[in-house]
Amino acid sequence: MPVTVCDGGGMPAPKIATVDAFFAKLGDAERPHLEALRALSLAEATKAGLVEALKWNWPAYTSSNGGMVWTLQCFKKHCSLRFPVRFFADHRAEVQAAGYEAVGGALKLTWDQKLPKALITNLLRARVRDFEAGNTAWSGATS
Repeated sequence: MPVTVCDGGGMPAPKIATVDAFFAKLGDAERPHLEALRALSLAEATKAGLVEALKWNWPAYTSSNGGMVWTLQCFKKHCSLRFPVRFFADHRAEVQAAGYEAVGGALKLTWDQKLPKALITNLLRARVRDFEAGNTAWSGATS
């Protein structure tokens, strides 16, 4: 079985050169979710003047100066839409009420779950507003 960028087998993932290379290495199980997340992300990023880049081997949506706004992550059994923990703390209940798992700063989606497109779009738009309001730090206390 070929190794994909999502295997998470305990070894560091091979360095990915571009976002397109990341998507080219996806396996059949991961591709539908990650491509849908990418399409939703690109739609909101384009409206906000954000760019798609590779950060820590993951597709990320950043300001023109490289400030990260959100990122997509891929693991063996799930993918995540990751935000700063401080931002996501205010949205955990909304994610959980919709029947999805909220882990740290991320909406966790297993490969067999339907993507909650309206919820995802709302989260992306809220994060853009949050970032534009000056909340650019990726890490920090949640209290």
